[in-house]
Amino acid sequence: MATQHGDVVDLAEKLALFSEHWAPKTVAEVGDDEVKVVKVKGEFVWHTHEDVDELFLVLAGVLTIQLRDGDVVLHPGQLFVVPRGVEHCPRAEEEVHAVIIEPRGVVNTGDAGGPLTATVERI
Repeated sequence: MATQHGDVVDLAEKLALFSEHWAPKTVAEVGDDEVKVVKVKGEFVWHTHEDVDELFLVLAGVLTIQLRDGDVVLHPGQLFVVPRGVEHCPRAEEEVHAVIIEPRGVVNTGDAGGPLTATVERI
């Protein structure tokens, strides 16, 4: 069920609603930004978001955000903002649960496109 402004969002409850990896789901909006939950495992695609920053907050597991000049490793409770225009590739050896905050309408694969491009639904 979609949440409305002022509703409490239980992230664990939302994450329990789906099992697919690399398929972010919108759970709330803040101004022009979407708050999404996602499960990730394996390696994504190298991509760039030319005009937007992308925030990753890890809830469970260990997420590596590969950057061309070195990796960023995030543990539960840690976040990292990938600055606009920076090429990156998320990777997780085991399943990771994370929150992503980015402007409404951002395509998850950025400029790369391809089979991992998700149609984001609201849950």
